[in-house]
Amino acid sequence: MKKPFFTGACTALVTPFLDGKVNYPMMQILLQRQLDAGLEAAVICGTTGESATLSDAEKLELFARCKEYVGDRMKIIAGTGSNATEHTVELSIAAQHEGADALLVVSPYYNKATPEGLYAHYRAVAAAVNIPVILYNVPGRTGVDIPVSVYAKLAGIPNIAGVKEASTDITKIARILAECPESFCVWSGNDDMVVPVMSLGGLGVISVLSNVAPKESVAMTDACRAGDFKTAAKMQADMLPLINALFSEVNPIPAKAGVSAMGFGEENLRLPLTPMEDATRAVLYAEMRKLGINV
Repeated sequence: MKKPFFTGACTALVTPFLDGKVNYPMMQILLQRQLDAGLEAAVICGTTGESATLSDAEKLELFARCKEYVGDRMKIIAGTGSNATEHTVELSIAAQHEGADALLVVSPYYNKATPEGLYAHYRAVAAAVNIPVILYNVPGRTGVDIPVSVYAKLAGIPNIAGVKEASTDITKIARILAECPESFCVWSGNDDMVVPVMSLGGLGVISVLSNVAPKESVAMTDACRAGDFKTAAKMQADMLPLINALFSEVNPIPAKAGVSAMGFGEENLRLPLTPMEDATRAVLYAEMRKLGINV
């Protein structure tokens, strides 16, 4: 059986900006913080990293610099998805060349591909590289939900590692785990569903929460991995108000506000994203303080 690419918590890392440009020194600080908390992997240029407003050149430089910094201490997962298969393939090949350990590929957005189109898209990406490919199903952003039948077909492709499932449908997640081979891994794409997903056999989470609470995210997934779901469930419940605050405005607006308040970079976002509103900001900071996070 294929070894899981990672287990536990993986952070979908924010991209720090300074004067409109990527702040690479701060990116290293953010990566070191994740390393110090014990995370196995980080997604660079995912949704939380504002991938939609980054140029390909910026993405490739981020992949290269991040991998150079962490070396073998952490796995770098490059967000290379787009709504055009040809572009996704080109960027995925380039990301592999820059040292990415794996790819996170979101379903083509806006196009609303058929199941056959989704299968062909992911098959083309996987065929173009020889590193693991993690599918990313997020219907709320893409307008399409990958069917379980498509996962079952894609699971036969050797370098397709599994899926970041952000559909919020726990029954569907149970079906994926039941109908796909054990080697096809499932990671939660929602911080409020980590413990339920892992209790069914999921391997962890690709997390927004761990931008502001990395140690707590690791502790929760570690408890699940140890089979202590009672403790993990208590952690999940305790962190739920903070998780809700982190999604009180569109991601990554609150995550960027939280990281900035902790002293890690400026609260700079690229339009059309704008800074957090005062009312939701106050709630976010209050929930962070309740967990002992200094802001």
